[in-house]
Amino acid sequence: MSLVVLVILGSVRSDRQGLRAARFVIAELQARGVEAPLVDPAELQLPLLDRMYKEYPKGGAPACLEDLATLYRRSDAFLVVSAEYNHSIPPALSNTLDHFLEEYSWRPSGIVCYSAGQYGGVRAAMQLRAMMAELGASSIPSLLPIPRIGKALDEAGAAQEAWLPKAAARFLDELVWYAEALKAQRAKGTPY
Repeated sequence: MSLVVLVILGSVRSDRQGLRAARFVIAELQARGVEAPLVDPAELQLPLLDRMYKEYPKGGAPACLEDLATLYRRSDAFLVVSAEYNHSIPPALSNTLDHFLEEYSWRPSGIVCYSAGQYGGVRAAMQLRAMMAELGASSIPSLLPIPRIGKALDEAGAAQEAWLPKAAARFLDELVWYAEALKAQRAKGTPY
């Protein structure tokens, strides 16, 4: 079963480390035959949320939101790559996620979190888990936290520590399982 898993990057900082994690998981997904487009808020230049995509008249949303809505509707799962800013979700990630609602429904999400320190962004991941559930894309039980990201991954996203590919394989096995299961169920119809 061919899958599309959107990788949503959460930071727009010029020296952001999340690109390393995004590149790593994209390569891991592609090695499994999964299409994994990157949603990068720094490239998209999304406006600050004034109206959700669904609140625009049909065909009246900014082109970047129309394009993103089309991509979201093609997806089978969302993989969110989040830093931890002040023990919370980065504002660019919240803004990117909040533009949409129905487009997330009946699709799982996976959370890759990271930090420069030892906690790997898990405090932000706990808040992100609640947010994704509210949006309709509940997170899978496992997380992929990456502590000390500057040592764990190089700039190209290649793992520099042996534990990381093993942890990623288990995490992605779970995400793919949920994505395939929910894709099959969506094909039969959804409760509403």
